[in-house]
Parts: sequence; structure tokens; C-alpha cells
Amino acid sequence: MSNGVVANGASADQTHTASQRYLSTRGEDSGFSFEEVVLKGLASDGGLYIPEAIPSAENWESWKDLSFTDLAFNIISLFVSPSEIPSEDLKDIINRSYATFRADEVTPLVNLQGDVHLLELFHGPTFAFKDVALQFLGNLFEYFLVRRNEGKTGRDRYHLTVVGATSGDTGSAAIYGLRGKKDVSVFMLHPKGRVSPVQEQQMTTVLDANVHNLAVTGNFDNCQDIVKALFADPEINSTHKLGAVNSINWARILAQTVYYFHAYFSLLRQQPSTFKLGDKVRFAVPSGNFGDILAGYFALRMGLPVDKLVIATNENDILDRFFKTGRYEKKPTYGSKAEGGLEQDGVKAHEDGVKETLSPAMDILVSSNFERLLWFLAYQFASSAGMDDEWNKKQAGQEVSSWLSDLKNKGGFGPVYKDVLEAARKNFESERVSDQETLDTIKALYKEVGYVLDPHTAVGVEAARRTQKRALVEEGAAKHIISLSTAHPAKFAGAVELALKEEPEFNFQENVLPPEFVGLDKKEKRVSDVANDWKAVRDVVRQQVEEEFKALGY
Repeated sequence: MSNGVVANGASADQTHTASQRYLSTRGEDSGFSFEEVVLKGLASDGGLYIPEAIPSAENWESWKDLSFTDLAFNIISLFVSPSEIPSEDLKDIINRSYATFRADEVTPLVNLQGDVHLLELFHGPTFAFKDVALQFLGNLFEYFLVRRNEGKTGRDRYHLTVVGATSGDTGSAAIYGLRGKKDVSVFMLHPKGRVSPVQEQQMTTVLDANVHNLAVTGNFDNCQDIVKALFADPEINSTHKLGAVNSINWARILAQTVYYFHAYFSLLRQQPSTFKLGDKVRFAVPSGNFGDILAGYFALRMGLPVDKLVIATNENDILDRFFKTGRYEKKPTYGSKAEGGLEQDGVKAHEDGVKETLSPAMDILVSSNFERLLWFLAYQFASSAGMDDEWNKKQAGQEVSSWLSDLKNKGGFGPVYKDVLEAARKNFESERVSDQETLDTIKALYKEVGYVLDPHTAVGVEAARRTQKRALVEEGAAKHIISLSTAHPAKFAGAVELALKEEPEFNFQENVLPPEFVGLDKKEKRVSDVANDWKAVRDVVRQQVEEEFKALGY
């Protein structure tokens, strides 16, 4: 448990609102500051950090004309005490984070077709939605470390060694978020020869001294197992302060909450005759690890008028099955039944047991962020017993721990209580989209409106079109739906070309390829091949951090 004391020595209860203090979903850890949860990533009891309360954005309507960065400040401030990050510092962190984006609006909204709109989240350095969170997280890491190191020199400085495993997008976005940052080294493990060429090139052509790409002889599971072994190893943890940047880090969810509000206000400006302030909207979100759509849930709980959050899964459909049945269960697939997708788009970089698809960033067995929603559902259910808030939180933590224990030991849990499932369905719908439907959607949107979707975005758009048809006959349902576009189509060229190869007017080089990707394969690379052995990786981490220190004169 945290000592509940912040940098200036005051009690967190005096300086932090409930939404600026954090607890673990498993119920053992509580009273943490924002800085602690950002640097720790995962709670010591194995749970994920969430705020003790979700704040109400009471004056959200007055934010309608704000820029993306000013809107981000208003939202993030609700979760971060000024005693931890003074307002001017937070504004600076936010401004620097989004100055790297190619679009002035950061995440522009475009009308796709009729009442279906697309929120383009791929205008950051690596052309993927993860940039929105990881540019911010990289600057947060640097801010906290520079402050901790004030007056310290050489090896007395607090140095964070970020270690992660990637099947593609997370690696490049994390590297671009952390490149050149003070007091941080980043080691990104990827399965050698299994990630897509574009993703590998984006990672390995970053030559900053603090960036280290490790190509592991093995699969993605091996990379993840090595990372877990390093975090569990007392030896390296006694000499190196390890950090994580994967989607479980709370700061990533927080940063993503901003673009739901921004999308709503953009729609207000673009559709003044059919969309008024206070009207409800639906969001469709391509979903794997559940972090992106979870940010939408926080926006909804803060007061944004959201009719439904539509979960769009590919054939790895554990989330869709939960919302249909109330049972959350792994369904591993092996052999010929698991085969699919395209090697050139990185389909072979997945964890063991998934069904390979054309949308490989969503090829998961379980959704790592779903635990956070489960806690809120369990808390809501416990609250109906009429006990005090402390008891409700304790019950929620125990329920989540029990569910996750069953998932680990029995491969699943549920069906959950009827009231829990009904509460989940109040805010969420789900759709499962096959590979063929993904290709058909890419083809249809290109033919109908000339827009090229990446395969993950196509999963979301197909779900959006289905839910819109239902909304037309549902009384009081939202008219407009915003589908989140999570990656630029050039990142998954194989699926795009497969879908559009028979279209006479389509030319990938002219229609899709951004200038930033041209010549990427000719750039200098820096990558170390390493054996599938966590001790060998540990030796490489030690050696390369030592070389960094020597170069800095430490």
C-alpha cells in the first residue's frame, strides 16, 4: 500500500480529490498518487490501477470550442493533482506531446458516409492510434524522472529501464514516445522475422542512444515470457528500475479519453443542423485489449452523452461472447484452424492460441484492460447491498480477484450475475466481424466514397454500419455514430491490396503510401539479435544500459 504522501510531504487526502488517488482492481493496493501508478504500471497484487472515483465533468458543455490540447488539459487535470504536476507544467507536457502530430486538430473527424463518421487517430509519428497515448506517456516519464533527479549526478540519478514485448504497433509507438528522453532506456523485444516490414523498419531505424531493439529467436509468447521473467527477477530489479509502457498503464487510458470529447465537439461543428449540444452519439471501436473503448467508458461516466459504445472484434471474439452470454472464456485455436491473415502484415507475431486474422493487432486470447471494466461492474453490483463505500470497494476487489483467478486456473469465468451483465449491456453493444466481412467493408467503402480503410478500422466500420441499422428502428437511439480509425492503411498494406486488387482506379503507391514510408527500408538500422532466453536478454539489457552510462560520462 502506498504511504499516501506526495512530493511536498502533505497527505494525499489533503491535496488530492478521490479521482486523483488510485487503487488496484484486485483490492490490495490503494492510496496511490498519479506519479506512482504511471511509473509502476502494474499493481503489486497483480491488478490494474483505476481512480478511486470517476469525476463528473460538470461544465463539459463549455469546452466545445477548445483546441485539442486545451481540452486535454481540462480532462487530464481532473485525474492529476496540481500538487503533483503544477498546471503550467501539465500544459507544457500536453503541448509538447501533440506538437508531433501532422494534423492541426490532432485527431480530425471526417464524414465517411451518411451519419457514419470516422475519427482519424493515425496522424502521430508512427501512424497509429497508440501515438496519442505514448507521446504523452513518454513526456510524463521524462518529467517525473527529471524532477526526481534534481541535484543528482551520474549513477545516483533515478534511471528507468523500460522493457516491453511487441507484435508491431506498440513497439514503434513506445520507441517514438521515449526516444531521446532523459534518464530512460527503452528495450523493445519483437519476434524475429514475424512483425510486418513497415513496423520493423519503424522500430529499428530509430537510432537514438537510449533505444534498443532486440529481435528474439522465437514467437511473441516467448518475448512476453522474457519480459515477465525480467520483472519477476530479484537480481535485475535490485540494480535496474524497470518500467512498462503497454496498454495497462493508466496514463494511456487517460490520454485516450480526450479524443472522445474532441470527436463529439467536432461533430457538433460539422453537423449543426442534425446534431445539437446534449444529443447522444454512438462510438464503434475496433477492440483487442479493450483499452481504447475503455477510454470511451470513462468519457461516458464523466458526462459525455454517449448512447452506446460498440465493441468491434475480429474472429478472436472473447469480448463479443461475454456481452452475448455473460461468460468470459478463452477459446484457443491451433493448427490449420488457427491459420489466416497475411505474413506481410505481421500476422505471425501473435501470442500462441489465437486465430490469425487480417487485423493482427486485435488477435488476442484475453483482453488485458477488461479487468478495469469488471471492477466498475462489480462495484456497481456491490453498491446495491446498501453498505458503505469502503465495503463496496472491498467487495469489488474480491469479486474481480475471484473472476481473474478462474480465468487463470480454469480458462474462464461466468456466467456473471444477471444484474452485472445487464449493467454492462446498458452502455455497450458488441459485434464480431470476420476476415471476409473485413475485406468486403474495405472494398465497399472504397467503391462508394473513395476512402481507404485499414483492416482494423474496417472491423469498426462494419460494426458501426450494423448498429446504425438497428438504431434506425430503436426509439430514442442516437442518429450519429463515430467509428474510430486506429491505423493508417499503409501499415497493413497486404490486406488493403488484397481487398482492392481488382479495383481499376486503385494504386497503392498513389492512393495510400505516405511520403514518410518511402525509403524507410533503405535507412540505417540498429537491432540486436538475441536468443530465446531471459537470462541472455538480461545480460544484453545490463550491457547496453552500461554502454549508455559510459557514453554519458557516468
